[in-house]
Amino acid sequence: MNLPDYLFNRQDESDDEYFYALPRLVTHIDDETITALTDYYREVLSPDHKILDLMSSWISHLPEDKSYRHVTGLGMNQAELDKNPRLDDRLVHNLNTHPEVPFEDEAFDAILIAVSVQYLKQPLKVFTEIARILKPAGICVVAMSHRLFPTKAIYAFQAMSASDRVHLVTHYMQQTGLMDEVEFIDRSPVSADPLWIVRGRKN
Repeated sequence: MNLPDYLFNRQDESDDEYFYALPRLVTHIDDETITALTDYYREVLSPDHKILDLMSSWISHLPEDKSYRHVTGLGMNQAELDKNPRLDDRLVHNLNTHPEVPFEDEAFDAILIAVSVQYLKQPLKVFTEIARILKPAGICVVAMSHRLFPTKAIYAFQAMSASDRVHLVTHYMQQTGLMDEVEFIDRSPVSADPLWIVRGRKN
């Protein structure tokens, strides 16, 4: 699948550091949708997992009654990351200017991206990196909804239907050549923001 360049254009192409300079200590999906995501994490994550919360912020939506071997947060704002009590270590890193991530091969059992994949300008490179740093049989969980910052989200996520966005993220994973068992899970609450999950496993 060849994706046209315009799909990754944004209304605001200024440096993301300016946009994310001030912390935003808010949630971006309804409470019921957060609960649905947390419940899903409870199902698929194990206590012995080493987890990367990619594009992290002040909340990771991990179950409060569960602990994990190690949780690393990579995000855009230091104050937000410092506010997140679930993180064992924190890294400020702009994936849109540096899609390469500074982690060793096969470093993580699970990589999570919660309601932020729509902001990646170079997603194919980022997901190639995700596949590299996942351990064999490790999982990548991408959670999506319908909310976004319109000036910073790529055109694809503003123009495409929900099903096409799911297909697009599925392609992100499959094009790495290292991730299979890619599946779509709909955990949308009845009367709240939708929750669409794409999960892939490293082969």
